Amino acid sequence: MDKIFHVELQTPKRSSEDVEKDLLVFEDKYKKVVEAGWIVCITDNPMGLLSYGAMETIDLLGLPVHPDQLMVHLNTFHPRKELDEILSAFEAPGGRHLLVVSGDGSQRLHRLEPAEVGIECTTVTSVELLRYIDREHPGRFTCGVAFNPYEPQDAEIEKMKRKVDAGATFIITQPIIGRDERLAGLAPFRLPVVLDAWMSKKLHLLSECVGHEIPEGTPYDPMENLRELRRNYPDYGLYLAILGFKTQYPLIPEIWK
Repeated sequence: MDKIFHVELQTPKRSSEDVEKDLLVFEDKYKKVVEAGWIVCITDNPMGLLSYGAMETIDLLGLPVHPDQLMVHLNTFHPRKELDEILSAFEAPGGRHLLVVSGDGSQRLHRLEPAEVGIECTTVTSVELLRYIDREHPGRFTCGVAFNPYEPQDAEIEKMKRKVDAGATFIITQPIIGRDERLAGLAPFRLPVVLDAWMSKKLHLLSECVGHEIPEGTPYDPMENLRELRRNYPDYGLYLAILGFKTQYPLIPEIWK
């Protein structure tokens, strides 16, 4: 699961003006990633924008499910009934790999309440969601979690300890540029690590993703960064966010040689 390309795909937004077109685009990208032998990673209401569900979209399009080539994101912005439906729908065709995150909220999304999942805490985070999945679906899923090198590292490593104690078995980072010494903090966990390689030149989106401002004029070549990550971290997987399927996709196979 770790030493391979993970390609992020977003399902159509509920507010789409042309959902049929968006579904066809998703179908084309999904098939290309699967045919290449890589892993499709489907987001869960990214940036708090209400979107079609992963399995809902796959079923609607009649796409094949290869469990070792599919990872679904799952966040805390779902009522318990909906959360259980998502997990059951993913499990039915053999789905196993989940990326469990706290997620991005919005006024239109319900945040899971501790009482709904029988947990005493102030807020349900990825840690509590991991524990819920392990309690209600023991042994059925392989769950990964996110690591943010841009947060204060003492607190971030403590968070990671709680995530691992709750059952996390792999780690996917926030976007990494070049070499990042903060990744060394993950070594003691001895878990597979997948590095997010930001594939867009739109640095304002990257700024939003990592939580700090990156000036728009900053030189950035996504393909060169991907090559550098592969050179610097040959034992880590690579997660391709916002991959350009027209210009970048044909060049990707040469990276993993």
